[in-house]
Amino acid sequence: MPNAKLKHYLHLHLLVFIAGFTAILGELITIGSLELVWYRMAIAGILMFIYIKIIKLNIKVTKKSFWQFSAAGIIIALHWITFFEAINQANVSIALAMFSSGAFFASFIEPIFFKRRILAYEILFGIIVIVGVVLITSSEMGYINGIILGLLSALFSTLFAVINGRFIERYNATVISFYEFISGVVFLTIFILAAGNTFNAEFFSLSNSDWIYIFILASVCTAYAFIGAVEVMRYISPFTVILSYNLEPIYGIAIALVLFPETEKMSPQFYIGACLVLVTVLFDAIFKNYKRRKSKTTNITD
Repeated sequence: MPNAKLKHYLHLHLLVFIAGFTAILGELITIGSLELVWYRMAIAGILMFIYIKIIKLNIKVTKKSFWQFSAAGIIIALHWITFFEAINQANVSIALAMFSSGAFFASFIEPIFFKRRILAYEILFGIIVIVGVVLITSSEMGYINGIILGLLSALFSTLFAVINGRFIERYNATVISFYEFISGVVFLTIFILAAGNTFNAEFFSLSNSDWIYIFILASVCTAYAFIGAVEVMRYISPFTVILSYNLEPIYGIAIALVLFPETEKMSPQFYIGACLVLVTVLFDAIFKNYKRRKSKTTNITD
């Protein structure tokens, strides 16, 4: 039914909007990025466990898979830490613009994991992304730390996405995420303790606004957004979902400009560079979809 289809498309764009709003919460929350990610993964892990119990999902995995999920959990923790720290060191616009460069990293990481050759158009798109990043960097040298952290965040995010692409072939997405969240919390707990910090009363003494923002981040922007993304793929093609999520930086930067006009207004060169990156990412997704369809048509014909 057309109305049902429209409902799923609206749900998808709500999820993309929520993803873009994650960066806004990172700007609003006043605690450090390390503590923020610890809270995010801990609360999201608890909520995910409750969801697993409600739907009575079997979460048993092999020992090998458990350690693989644990490694991926550490990678996603590093992604979130560098992402939120990029916001702290620069601003939302810089962090999201750099996050968009993930497609460039994917062009070189995917062939390694899936044992295929690097395609010519991927190299071309990669060069265009580099030009966009150079434009952003040269115009915003005052934010160089945030730019480097944003690029690291994009690298960790791409590595995590590619690894999860292998996991999803054999395991339920909710089970994967649950183990990744829990392993991320364990990793961060060990790191915090090793750094000489403790989980004392001060660690848990947050302002009321921080508690509210963190809970929204962990529940709506993490647990719900992930489950919703999995659910929406039942009704909308994965390509459309992936293409729509590429709009996340646009939504996030637009929201940031409205909420924080004093700190988020950037130079014209920044927006030219950001547009180059974003448009390249969209074209990359469209071209990959075209090649995939053409390959399927050729196989059917043969």
